[in-house]
Amino acid sequence: MKKSLVGWASIALACAAGPAHAGEFEFTGYVEPELQLFLQKASKPEQPRANMSVAGEVSAKYFWDDGDQSFVATPFMRLDMHDNKRTHVDLRAFKYAYIDGAWEFRAGVDKVFWGVTEAAHLVDIINQTDVVEDARGREKLGQPLVSLSTYQQWGTVDLYVLPWFRERLFPGANGRPATDIPVDTSQTKFESGQKQHHVDFAARYSNTFDIWDVGLGYFRGTGRNPILIPGLTSGGSPVLIPYYVQIDQLSTDIQATKGAWLYKFEGLWRKELNDRYLQGTGGIEYTLYGIFDTPSDLGIVAEYIWDERGANPQNPFANDIFAGVRWTANDIADTSLLTGAVVDMDTQATFFSAEFEKRLGQNYRLSVEARLFAGQPASDPYYTLKDDDFLQIRLARYF
Repeated sequence: MKKSLVGWASIALACAAGPAHAGEFEFTGYVEPELQLFLQKASKPEQPRANMSVAGEVSAKYFWDDGDQSFVATPFMRLDMHDNKRTHVDLRAFKYAYIDGAWEFRAGVDKVFWGVTEAAHLVDIINQTDVVEDARGREKLGQPLVSLSTYQQWGTVDLYVLPWFRERLFPGANGRPATDIPVDTSQTKFESGQKQHHVDFAARYSNTFDIWDVGLGYFRGTGRNPILIPGLTSGGSPVLIPYYVQIDQLSTDIQATKGAWLYKFEGLWRKELNDRYLQGTGGIEYTLYGIFDTPSDLGIVAEYIWDERGANPQNPFANDIFAGVRWTANDIADTSLLTGAVVDMDTQATFFSAEFEKRLGQNYRLSVEARLFAGQPASDPYYTLKDDDFLQIRLARYF
């Protein structure tokens, strides 16, 4: 892996050192201080009521051969005041791409997203989740891969070889939000004897048919979502140990656009260990344009999430309803607000979230997020987060 990264870096530097007319170089990034305020006292004394951190990301892009070849490097870093596990560095992207007509080849480290729904991204399988950045799973670690894509009239086909597995990051003893029993990644276990070296495969077909956008996916390899099994440290303290199993997964994601209406669905069939099961999520989004004779739009979202296994520790969404609204001001500052709640239909446990964003001037963006948990019974996977309601404020400086 290290040799390949150095090789791609050498290619990029050699190209960048060539004549000015040979290519085009772009450099962007941001620095983002963050403040987290937790509304309740933590279950452990070492966990703070307030936390500060700073994150930064830069993206260097070089294009040549009339844009048919490119190299992108995007490192990310966060320094956290209290949680040494949240202090981490990652390559979100480090890739070479070559386009030849209807074909595209990529190699290196990249992020790939599959899915269409808002509350749960069931079919998104290529990248590992960066939980210390976002407990909801929307941030991803960079995935080493080699991919080949072709774009034809009959649709798009993407093929992936994934030669290295990324383990999930978990909060440390001082981190919040976090489980009451800490996760000990030093004892991580794998079903495959090849561990992180197991080579995974994925494929996806996608196309548009009139108002329908359809995707069909397949994945075979190490599941990104670990099973957390009880264990002990060498000193006898209880911990949770990640166990990564081998899975086969068939999936589909479908979206239909009809006027102001969006209809969305994601579903999968998965085989893991000795179990085979189905999961699905779907719903609607309706947009009211120009509300109250202003440029603002208001989207109303409703989705249902289902798991054939019922309530289980691996998936908190087994029989849940999500309802939310998305307000977009359509102003020069790109002001937006997304609020919503997920309600467990079996226990009435509720998870509420709100996200506000606004650009300040040309180079700054303010982001405010709130996460609240209510009514979680002891059997709920989110029960250990019941005292981790928080408000998060970020102010990014872009360059």
